Amino acid sequence: MEKRLFIQTGFGVDVHGQNITKAAKRAVRHAIYHNSMAGIEAMLPGHDLNQMVVNVKLAIPIDKEKLDHDAIKSLIPYGTVTIEIVDGGMLTTSGIFLADKNDVNDLMYIVNASVETGY
Repeated sequence: MEKRLFIQTGFGVDVHGQNITKAAKRAVRHAIYHNSMAGIEAMLPGHDLNQMVVNVKLAIPIDKEKLDHDAIKSLIPYGTVTIEIVDGGMLTTSGIFLADKNDVNDLMYIVNASVETGY
């Protein structure tokens, strides 16, 4: 990325089911869905949204290999999207095991996201 224009942060949790992709998608949505980047087209080369470069950095505590990269990329409607995985996030107890929620243990998966947008 030559020039960063925006950095948005968020976090996501999967309370039951221990699905790292679900937690990561929630983190990315939390980072981007409460913002509007009005005027970004004017800042991009050719004033083209598809010239945007988006780096999604995810701090994941466990099951990194199970992350569905395409599911994360599908959340970003324009530009070229890359995903960077770093150690981080958190595991903590949900306090209850619920078999009907597909729990394999009583852990909550917490993922942190930083979404960097530029060109």
